[in-house]
Amino acid sequence: MKIRTGLTLAAILAATTITTAFAQGAGADTYKAKCAPCHGATGTGNAGMKVPPFKSPESVKATDAALSAAIKNGAGTGAIKMPAYTGKLTDAQIKDVVAYIRTLQK
Repeated sequence: MKIRTGLTLAAILAATTITTAFAQGAGADTYKAKCAPCHGATGTGNAGMKVPPFKSPESVKATDAALSAAIKNGAGTGAIKMPAYTGKLTDAQIKDVVAYIRTLQK
């Protein structure tokens, strides 16, 4: 019985790890293609474009829903504004990008 429980827990852990790694991989790929040109490869932002780093207190405090909304609807003011990605990225891609952004904040 103990072996069976151990195997079950190991299988659940492996599935969770694989799913998380896949989401980060997919999120990283989308981030690199769509976000990195302005936000930087590591999320440090672009001072010339007035893009704040993802490690800023405001970004760290932002909820996943707020980050998703910014991606979907665009963000910022002034001459340079982040474009809206509604219709360009799926909800799953946006969720994966938000998860990847969270890894950049650590």
